Amino acid sequence: MRFHLTAEQVAIQDAVRGTLGECWGMERLHAFADGDADFDPASWQALMALGVGALALDEDEGGAGLGLLDAALVCEVAGAAAAPGPLIGQIVAALAAARSAHQSIRALLPAIASGDTVVTLALDSALVQSARSADLFLADDGAGGLRLVEAGEGVVIEGVDSTDRSRPVSRVRFETVTAHPVCAAGDPLVDKIRDAALVLIAADALGGAQHCLDLSVDYAKTREQFGQPIGRFQGLKHQLAHMALDVEPARALVWYAAYAWDEDLSDAGRAAAMAKAHLCEIYTRTTRAAIAAHGGIGYTWEYGLNYWFRRSVHDRAWLGSPARHRARAAELADW
Repeated sequence: MRFHLTAEQVAIQDAVRGTLGECWGMERLHAFADGDADFDPASWQALMALGVGALALDEDEGGAGLGLLDAALVCEVAGAAAAPGPLIGQIVAALAAARSAHQSIRALLPAIASGDTVVTLALDSALVQSARSADLFLADDGAGGLRLVEAGEGVVIEGVDSTDRSRPVSRVRFETVTAHPVCAAGDPLVDKIRDAALVLIAADALGGAQHCLDLSVDYAKTREQFGQPIGRFQGLKHQLAHMALDVEPARALVWYAAYAWDEDLSDAGRAAAMAKAHLCEIYTRTTRAAIAAHGGIGYTWEYGLNYWFRRSVHDRAWLGSPARHRARAAELADW
């Protein structure tokens, strides 16, 4: 395992960062949050044009032949930009379809990989991102397995006032639906796919936390009080240092969890659980500290820090709380 990113991985992040910089700035985020849509086609198509949906697939499956680590790097950049859309669901669904033994699922893979078919996660909760715009839902089958549910008849969607304004959710209920089995209860693929989702959520949290830290440092350098930048005040220096000490060491935890997943290491499940638990706590803590570091402007709607705070709250609850995943990590370690 390398302890730094390769030139290719840096280029992937730069490409995603540049694309989102062009199509998803603060003005677009404000407009989206103030609107009624739960999906932004322009930014989605721009990301899919980069091949993000197929990034972790083998080349013979139409992918880039990379892995979950590379997908995590993309989700890190998306988290930093508070990008919309069910990006994590799309990547995880592509991985599930590629590994499924069912031909009906395999037939869906090209459209999922290209992003033409939009897939969102509907695991462990009735609250689902981009539910009104999704074509497929990666969901539990009610017996411990996974399935892909087609949007349409039998899928009941109810709008809610979403906490995360960058990735609006709806309440979803499945009645009599058209579904394709991905894997049955007891299949190792069930935990494998769930762990992939945990790692990508942790990567989103890492990107968001890093963004809030960077924003706070830049603000401390430029905002002046008593004739000098506020970054010279010892109290704020300590606060920013604590934020950095939270965020930077956690990066290795996300990268290792993704690497362990790619390499099928024996502790991959535990690493995924620890990454989800730790990064989501750091994310909420960092966003709170960033708002405090900005003073009054940090609380305003116009400045926008609230988007990352709200996103951190969603990430923390999504697919289980930190306490739940720490308990699982302890169990997997035979503690």
